[in-house]
Amino acid sequence: MSNLPANQTVVREESGIRVVCVDSAYDVDARNSTRDVVVTASYTGVLCARFVSAHSPRAALGVDCAIGPEGASIAGLWYYEALNIPAAAVDVATVELGDGVDVYQNGVISRLNEPARRCGVESGMSVQEGVALLLQKRSAEKVAPSSVTGRTIVVESAGGAIVCTDSIAFALPEDKGRNVLCTGGHTGRSAVPYLKAARPRGFICSDGGRGRNDSGVRGLYAVQEDGLPGATVDARTAKMGSGMSTYQDGVISAVNDVARDLGVRVGMEARAAAHLLLVAQ
Repeated sequence: MSNLPANQTVVREESGIRVVCVDSAYDVDARNSTRDVVVTASYTGVLCARFVSAHSPRAALGVDCAIGPEGASIAGLWYYEALNIPAAAVDVATVELGDGVDVYQNGVISRLNEPARRCGVESGMSVQEGVALLLQKRSAEKVAPSSVTGRTIVVESAGGAIVCTDSIAFALPEDKGRNVLCTGGHTGRSAVPYLKAARPRGFICSDGGRGRNDSGVRGLYAVQEDGLPGATVDARTAKMGSGMSTYQDGVISAVNDVARDLGVRVGMEARAAAHLLLVAQ
């Protein structure tokens, strides 16, 4: 362990890549550009992310500070994500606030952004485990938005699969008539052209909070004439923009007639509804 000016402590170094602990986000400076994984004992809000990201570190970790109203204490994760900087927030109950070395030694990761996930970091990992991955791997310098789809096959059978993807716009030709898609977007009229083009075996999207005149579920009924069974999940139960959350966390809030005929019901867990759509046809 070595000390640097301005409250910086290097706790690990491999092939010129360092893990630098600081007690405050304000202690990150130009020396930390590119090669350093920075571990701070500040919260992971936008203000802190602004100061840290100005120096373009390899990755950044901070504290979740109980997340707070509107997720303000971890909102910096997505600020970093827009700059393609892997970042994670650490459970405040596992660390001593104001002590960057303690965050590194004892912290447990609670939240992370997509660049960190691509490096292999997961919620529930110790900070030391997560940092080891960030030392070994680097998120791509530039990622096209359309290339990050969250596509994951969660169930596969001879006749088809349940596929999670973050938007119906990311459907693939092989989904047509075969796969049940769980997506993270709302099911308003803007989703209809994508649903008609994709023609999946079935679909479960978000109701987007439903909106005025139930506009967030209107697409369900617009595709009935095409014979497409579909349902939405309550946006309060699953993360919008995450097909995996739709599948894992969602609770069905609306169903079209085609899906209802196959046994899907309001109040059902989305994963159970997806399995019905897969096997009932």
